[in-house]
Amino acid sequence: MRAIEITSFGGPEVLRMGERSIPVPGKGELLIRVSASGINRPDVLQRTGNYPVPAGASDIPGLEVAGVIDSGDLDAIAAAGLKLGDRVCALVAGGGYAELCVAPVGQCLPIPQGFSDIEAASLPETFFTVFSNVFQRGALRSGETLLIQGGSSGIGVTAIQMAKALGAKVIVTAGSDSKCEACLALGADHAINYKNADFVQQVKSLTDGKGVDVILDMVAGSYVAREIECLAEDGRLVIIAVQGGVKAEFNAGMVLRKRLHITGSTLRPRSLEFKTAIAAELREKIWPLLASGAIKPVIHSEFPAAEAAKAHVLMESNQHIGKIVLTW
Repeated sequence: MRAIEITSFGGPEVLRMGERSIPVPGKGELLIRVSASGINRPDVLQRTGNYPVPAGASDIPGLEVAGVIDSGDLDAIAAAGLKLGDRVCALVAGGGYAELCVAPVGQCLPIPQGFSDIEAASLPETFFTVFSNVFQRGALRSGETLLIQGGSSGIGVTAIQMAKALGAKVIVTAGSDSKCEACLALGADHAINYKNADFVQQVKSLTDGKGVDVILDMVAGSYVAREIECLAEDGRLVIIAVQGGVKAEFNAGMVLRKRLHITGSTLRPRSLEFKTAIAAELREKIWPLLASGAIKPVIHSEFPAAEAAKAHVLMESNQHIGKIVLTW
């Protein structure tokens, strides 16, 4: 099969089309004939040598795919209500940039009715991440307010729609007026251009000084101290990436006085059992919202798989709004 390989750690040019043996699904697994592969920030980190591949995972990049079930553990496939030839999308620990990809059956979801494979390939990584971090770790509830740092990213456009669909108020930050406008069009209540406004002051003004209940942070670093100022009493800060650096200095006294929770997670190394449980929650609570059109995938660009390097250039430019997808 064809697959995109990382020939050495470095810039986008190290991504090359190569040939690999077709992976063999084991117990509880299936083989997907891939039509589309989603691109995510961890793929870039893996390419640059800053995101080690978990033990036992493929060194081929790619954490989400869409296509048809080619083969696999027939008993497990049937137990999941699926069959050979069904269209599915899946969260994987690696191997997504390839024509064929093995996935645990529990991490596969049926492609929502009316969705293309390109749209479906944009779902798993961001939807698993947002659901587990915003609604489980962050415990966002209907009527509360969520602040999303980076509202126009793949994670951001998913978090906006999911939070709004489940009854929350949403404030986002973004790096341009056009990105802010795109976030508002997706349902965000307020959008702050962080390049020409202080998001701390803006958040306090928008919440009448109360602050927000949950913050989804992909920056960390110096943002943490400012985010603590933005949180309401009993607020929750959930860190899912460290684009601004891994070190932070903040007012611990404010954490005590406001009874704040600071947490974070990465999805890729989590157990099969954890991801299977998230998939079940998504299928029950979120997939009907996709089928009804209440939540929609946001695709910025698609590239032929052979142009994966160009796709990574776009990802690193931060000029995209929504998801970038490779097609096979």
